[in-house]
Amino acid sequence: MIFVAFSCKKDPKKVVAPIKIEFEKEAELQLFRSDSLIASFDIEIADDEFERQTGLMNRHTMDNKHGMLFIFDKEDYRYFYMKNTYIPLDLIYLDKEGKIVSFQLNAKPLDESSLPSNIPAQYVLEINAGLAESYGLQVNDRMTYEMIE
Repeated sequence: MIFVAFSCKKDPKKVVAPIKIEFEKEAELQLFRSDSLIASFDIEIADDEFERQTGLMNRHTMDNKHGMLFIFDKEDYRYFYMKNTYIPLDLIYLDKEGKIVSFQLNAKPLDESSLPSNIPAQYVLEINAGLAESYGLQVNDRMTYEMIE
């Protein structure tokens, strides 16, 4: 038998602190044009349904050298939104070969408008807003990544 007791009495000394989600480096990602390195990021991987659904939600900051790579099983049209996402982001859509196919730049925090890939993509890289432009990223630039053991 399990007995659970609840109290409706408020304790003014108890404060519920928000959950702070820490960055966890799972891989290193590089972006190239031809054979020239454009940028490198330490990334988290979102490769299951739960991770893809939550992404960078409920985070308030992200270092400019960090990002999140969403990995899907196959290429398809992708639709993202910024629900519960407080960080302005650039979304970079990539095909099955890791080539950039489209962008959604400067996605607004907490905006639930659809951010479509417009072209089938298998990967989506999220980085801080403005970085895609500052690095001069273009369609057909390519990505490689390596998992950290």
